[in-house]
Amino acid sequence: MRHFPAFLDLRGRTVLLLGTGEVAARKAEPLRRAGAIIRQEAAFAPAMLDGVVLAVGADAAEADLQALSEAAQARGIPVNVVDRPALCSFITPAIIDRAPITVAVSTGGAAPVLARMIRQRIEALLPPAIGTLAALAERFQAAIRTRLPDLAARRRFLDQALTGAPADLALAGRVEEAEAAFAAALAASDTTPPGIVYLVGAGPGSADLLTLRALRLMGEADVIVHDRLVTAEVLDLARRDAERILVGKAGAAHSLPQPGINALLVRLAREGKRVVRLKGGDPLVFGRSGDEILALREAGIAHEVVPGVTAALACAASAGIPLTHRDAARTVTFATGHVRDGVLDLDFVALARPLQTIAVYMGLASLPQLRDGLVGAGMDPATPAAIIENGGTGGARSLPATIGTIAALAEGWASGAPALVLVGDAVALGAPPSAS
Repeated sequence: MRHFPAFLDLRGRTVLLLGTGEVAARKAEPLRRAGAIIRQEAAFAPAMLDGVVLAVGADAAEADLQALSEAAQARGIPVNVVDRPALCSFITPAIIDRAPITVAVSTGGAAPVLARMIRQRIEALLPPAIGTLAALAERFQAAIRTRLPDLAARRRFLDQALTGAPADLALAGRVEEAEAAFAAALAASDTTPPGIVYLVGAGPGSADLLTLRALRLMGEADVIVHDRLVTAEVLDLARRDAERILVGKAGAAHSLPQPGINALLVRLAREGKRVVRLKGGDPLVFGRSGDEILALREAGIAHEVVPGVTAALACAASAGIPLTHRDAARTVTFATGHVRDGVLDLDFVALARPLQTIAVYMGLASLPQLRDGLVGAGMDPATPAAIIENGGTGGARSLPATIGTIAALAEGWASGAPALVLVGDAVALGAPPSAS
């Protein structure tokens, strides 16, 4: 973020506008709409900054613009000189005005035309009467706080009211009916709403592979309880003021053991929180959600599972490898490479059968045991295999090999990033992006 966004209250406050041409007139119009008192001058003198909270330069002589910038910044007054980033302490965004809602779009001065294009798209998405809905919520602020002193309860109510019948009526211009519906909804609202836990799949790491439902729930959550594999890119899409709790693990190192995670989810839900338990990939594929579901069920906590793109699908797609193929793979098996007491306990006889693709999660550390088990059960050592790191993200890379060679090749190749192992004849039909 190159510039910190902020909205200034200019009502009844003085703004210096230096310049008298067409550009200056365009700058004056939104300042007036914001309630500013505009002091417009053709040439600059330092005394003009007395009592000013903001300064804008346009259509003035170069020496005056330079002097305005230097003097304003010396006095700590925000200054903008049109199309002169070097002379600015702030920049003006492209604005969508749906008072009292204001949306500002900025490219940091890099591409103002692009900012205007984005503004036009947002303009098309926002209903013209969205400001009416905001004003409705504003009129009920005091009543909402009185009725719902608990913050989580207020958020829950507003999430429902601003997307339900009161919102539909306000957007249709039926203001009196909207107020009545809002008041009725508030009177019927639960002052201590029950908590709920959503076990949500975050996918392989790219934010654009989140489901729409996952994105919506992340925007409504009071608390995000997330694993290490959930990327910053995904977490950035969660509600800004939601509490974030990391409970992930790296290898055998747990930041919080599973029983502790179970207890945490139960406690947060009993506090009336809307909890999103965010897991990399899909929560029901080697995500230990079974333990959490059982704990929530025993505690009587409402819960719901929201699937995500699991690693096998994301990694296969990144590497261009078909998991199924009419000639090479009639079945797909998901297996864990996690060892218990030093032993990889898998049904190698079943896994070694032909016409299937094996997707091994968390399998890098146990590759020698996987190789020995499969070859010992009759799999041809020349059977194609591949490791895919960071599948489903821009950093995806693949190592093509065979089941006989993959363990040795991986030693100098693996970076420690999340990885999946694919084994089977269908693997040879793909086009891995790179082994670099």
